[in-house]
Amino acid sequence: MKKSLILILSILFATVLAFLFIPSSNSYAAGMMGGNSGNGMMDNDESGHMTEHSVDLVKSTAPEKELALPPILKPDKQTKNDVYYTVTAKSGTTDFKDGGSTETLGYNGTYLGPVIKIRRGQTVHIKEVNDLNENTTFHWHGAIIDGKADGGPHDPIKPGKTKNISFKVQQPAATLWFHPHPSGQTAKQVYKGLAGLIYVSDNTSKNLKIPKNYGVDDFPLVVQDRTFDSKNQFNYKKDYNSDGTLGENILVNGTLNPYINVTTKFVRLRLLNGSNARNYTFKLSNNQKMYQIAGDGSFLSKPDPIKKLTLAPAQRAEVLVDTSSIPDGESLELVAGGIPVVTLKMQARTDNIKRMPKSLLKMVTAKAGTHDVDKQTLTLSGMSKMVEINGKQFNPDRIDIHTKVGQQQVWTVKNKKQMMNMSHPFHLHGVQFRILSINGHKPPLNETGYMDTVNLKPGDSVKLTFKFEKKGLYMYHCHNLEHEQNGMMGQIMVE
Repeated sequence: MKKSLILILSILFATVLAFLFIPSSNSYAAGMMGGNSGNGMMDNDESGHMTEHSVDLVKSTAPEKELALPPILKPDKQTKNDVYYTVTAKSGTTDFKDGGSTETLGYNGTYLGPVIKIRRGQTVHIKEVNDLNENTTFHWHGAIIDGKADGGPHDPIKPGKTKNISFKVQQPAATLWFHPHPSGQTAKQVYKGLAGLIYVSDNTSKNLKIPKNYGVDDFPLVVQDRTFDSKNQFNYKKDYNSDGTLGENILVNGTLNPYINVTTKFVRLRLLNGSNARNYTFKLSNNQKMYQIAGDGSFLSKPDPIKKLTLAPAQRAEVLVDTSSIPDGESLELVAGGIPVVTLKMQARTDNIKRMPKSLLKMVTAKAGTHDVDKQTLTLSGMSKMVEINGKQFNPDRIDIHTKVGQQQVWTVKNKKQMMNMSHPFHLHGVQFRILSINGHKPPLNETGYMDTVNLKPGDSVKLTFKFEKKGLYMYHCHNLEHEQNGMMGQIMVE
């Protein structure tokens, strides 16, 4: 009798705990039932874990539209070693589909932002202008940059104010991005449209025989999920979920149901998961291989032939698609969760490159180091508004870690396996790291380059190594933007 009572009480206690973690909006039950692949924080068919909450992606009924390309930002001024830009956060309206304009935010435009081109060895000067009616920041995601220029939540720019930053580019060629990071407003501002791309070039990228003709054989794909309400608006307050806000429609560079006219044998796709919380597993509709050539912060050592590619929020990847086996007039789709992301329409094609390069970037094997190593262990845990790092929620008045410039770092980042937990994309500001191991094993080829965001499923343990090259205050956090705002973030002071 006593054992039965204890069992009943245990079940009741577990049930109460489960309901405490149920998000206030969207469908938890739908998430537990699965749904389309790539719809929740964890891909049910890819990771083996059930989705905590789900908003299913729907196939767009909008007419096909040629993919919008972000404009290349023109410098205000340029010399041999310096380049000057102005980037303005502003509000406006954007016509995504029939039914009326949508109120949006953008950089130097009404939605998203331009591509900013910078070169290794160059000194970049950026005038940051806040034309919004609320605080914002300009976070240069993936850039090796000093803390005062990084754009974290501790350094807001007030409405109508400007800030000037400068930094020397000291990192390899990569596709980086920029977005806001103000305290309590990051997720909403990103959802409304604040995000842009940064292309870093160097001698390696200049000399590689890969597609590099912007908008011809080299295409940026900023992939986001958004829901349009009955008035054609992004209603963040209505769509909000404390475990990550999800949308029904895929937008690519702000385009619904986009297509690309393919005029070359090889096509380069630069993918950014710019969503607040959704993971995507990308595949080609004919199940042929893609060749990943780059990740967050660098090229890989050699192309990695893959049939699927999973990107968590903030992660980037560059892939080459060989279209030579597809006849003129036919199409190939990049899909996620069975939903078309972009359609590649085959035209008469030229041989832009003769063959896939055998090697891309000379890269030494990542090592932990043995002398003067700063070792840290970070444990991510929880869901909803009860997310924590090492049992603590973010406190802007607390420095969680102190370290030194140039000191070898070896961090073990864990996602605590609990009855109620989720995958967490871990992002570190101001550096690019290398992965030493994932659950005690060597990382796969496509995670051996430089990275700034790594996704951890429940129970995962990832060991990272890097050095801070600049001084300042930096953030580390979950890049599920609602989790970040709920306190899954910490601060490190580099001196």
